[in-house]
Amino acid sequence: MGALTINPIRLSAPMGAALAFLGVKRCMPLIHGAQGCASFSKVFFTRHFHDPIPVQTTAVSDITAIMDGGERIVAESIANILQKISPDLIALISTGLTETKGDDLRAIASRLTQKTVWVAAPDYHGGLESGFAAATGAAIEQLVKPQEIDSNLIALLPHASMTPLDTESLKETIESFGFECVALPDLSDSLDGHLGKKQAQMTQGGTPIEAIERIGGAYAAIAVGASMKAPLDALGGINPNIKRLSFGSLGGLRASDKLIAALMELSGREPSAKIKRWRSRLADMLLDTHFVLGKQRVAIALEADHAIAVADTLSEAGAKILIAAPTPECALDRSGYKWECEGLFWLEQNADRWDALVCGTHGEAMCHRLNKPLLQAGFPQWERVGSQLDISIGYEGSARLLMAANNGADQR
Repeated sequence: MGALTINPIRLSAPMGAALAFLGVKRCMPLIHGAQGCASFSKVFFTRHFHDPIPVQTTAVSDITAIMDGGERIVAESIANILQKISPDLIALISTGLTETKGDDLRAIASRLTQKTVWVAAPDYHGGLESGFAAATGAAIEQLVKPQEIDSNLIALLPHASMTPLDTESLKETIESFGFECVALPDLSDSLDGHLGKKQAQMTQGGTPIEAIERIGGAYAAIAVGASMKAPLDALGGINPNIKRLSFGSLGGLRASDKLIAALMELSGREPSAKIKRWRSRLADMLLDTHFVLGKQRVAIALEADHAIAVADTLSEAGAKILIAAPTPECALDRSGYKWECEGLFWLEQNADRWDALVCGTHGEAMCHRLNKPLLQAGFPQWERVGSQLDISIGYEGSARLLMAANNGADQR
């Protein structure tokens, strides 16, 4: 990683933390920082999901940043929230500003009467994935208590870039083996684009607080993505009797086979006819697409966990992979793919190394200039409707990703 990244693809940790808490039912994320910190996240996600996003801010100013220790302005912000709504949970999220000035969120949250979870997510450390994982870990550490193991319960920890439909599909797969599945966070019914009865002032779908508390007695916990290994370990620390399974990727045939094999071992059941049928479809799609994708050099500019999953799927069809990652992650070193911690400017300067790009909306202008195909994925997708209904994991999602990649590359 160089000293300067031009046209970066990095998103901030507070954004990732806010996104995680949008997957908790009747929760109000409260970003403790300057007003612009919350406004940017709110507008960003509103444009991406095409739905109103409930996020509040403590609106720290230059005066309060110097004179206030943080507790007064947090208490006032929460009081203002409670005058209008009655959330089950307030998620207090720090930013680079309040972390630098040294506000003690742990002490502040401990003195509040309203049920509050706090998480440190400074802008200057990590990115979307790390903020999302930190928020999930904070929810586990502060809400979950050890319970007697329920042999019917599976806890699912999806990574930041899994779409609502990715999470829904994975829950259905787990439930098809006879388990009850609780996902944390769960965007599958909070930001899935459904039309509710009225515009909500806080999250309507997502994981209820009582369900979060129950996962302390889960029979097994499944983490998807290397970034979610820390929350998985936090859950194991609360109850060491929980079986912990970590999957770095669920993209492609091999990774999906590992998941199904693990679920078969946990349940003692065979996969359903639907799962077997989608495996056959994916195998056929790999044959159908390798004629085009096998000739492609694909650049991927996504969050690390997402990039590895997409790379696993496309590489099985023969594509050569180059990853531009927003933050340096050890998982990328272990992945075996060529990667750099760089931005879109670096990709444009190295355009001779790739033929097609997988990226969000920010990669569109570059692909137009270079006359190269773009497959939109990840964050943001501002010019597409229904990105939350995309699916790219498991047998079905991998088949659909291959189909979209092949058809886009073939139209070049």
